[in-house]
Amino acid sequence: MEDKTILITGSTDGIGKQTAFELAEMGARVILHGRKAAKVKPVMKEIAQKTGNDKLDCFIADLSSLDQIRTMGAEIRRKYSRLDVLINNAGVAMNRFEISDDGYEMTFAVNHLAVFTLSLQLLDLLTQSAPSRIINVASMVHSSSLDYDNLANPRNFDGWEAYCQSKLCSILFTYELAEKVQDQNVTVNCLHPGVIDTKLLRANFSGGSPVTAGSQKLVYLATAPELATVTGKYFSDNRQTRSAAITYDPETRKKLWELSVKLCD
Repeated sequence: MEDKTILITGSTDGIGKQTAFELAEMGARVILHGRKAAKVKPVMKEIAQKTGNDKLDCFIADLSSLDQIRTMGAEIRRKYSRLDVLINNAGVAMNRFEISDDGYEMTFAVNHLAVFTLSLQLLDLLTQSAPSRIINVASMVHSSSLDYDNLANPRNFDGWEAYCQSKLCSILFTYELAEKVQDQNVTVNCLHPGVIDTKLLRANFSGGSPVTAGSQKLVYLATAPELATVTGKYFSDNRQTRSAAITYDPETRKKLWELSVKLCD
């Protein structure tokens, strides 16, 4: 992994931080992302001290702001000539209704529109670094139907429903992007990381497996040689599995893509 450059969003705590640590331990060049420098830089220093890896870097962006995502994407493209793996790990689960900088419901903005925007911002870099990988963190609780009219500006906000809808969007986006880049030697896969004891889980539930149970699944998708050409798949416990039936509908995927382009314009 010593010649690989990997970007992990939301890497200041939870699964993201542990994944960054494990990949740094394997010798990869790891780019951390966080919302605030005051939080990212101590984490980067901690990982460097524990692993002895000095090939660490960080970028700051609030993923609820499309402008900040685009700025970060441009900064990464300026600084780096290659990116081997993009791990879209950052996510939120909102208990109350909040609006993003761009006027969209926060869960949808961070869990889907940010992933959509950053992936497309960095796609040229990933393509020129091919073979490369994009990994999106989804969830087994993803919805089985999509309410387009209730995504960006819901009439009646339900935090759990918004989260499940956003994770359905993660899978739909994964499959659609995988199809669009299938001839460019860039694989795009998603996964259910498990029910992990993270800040996000504790804010809504209790219990959960240790973060290493989730990070090991991300590391597997990022590094496993046997996955070099596997794309457009949904993983759980390091195995390909079926997502909800709606995710295999080309029209649904296309419609979400078109909506996302419009909202991010």
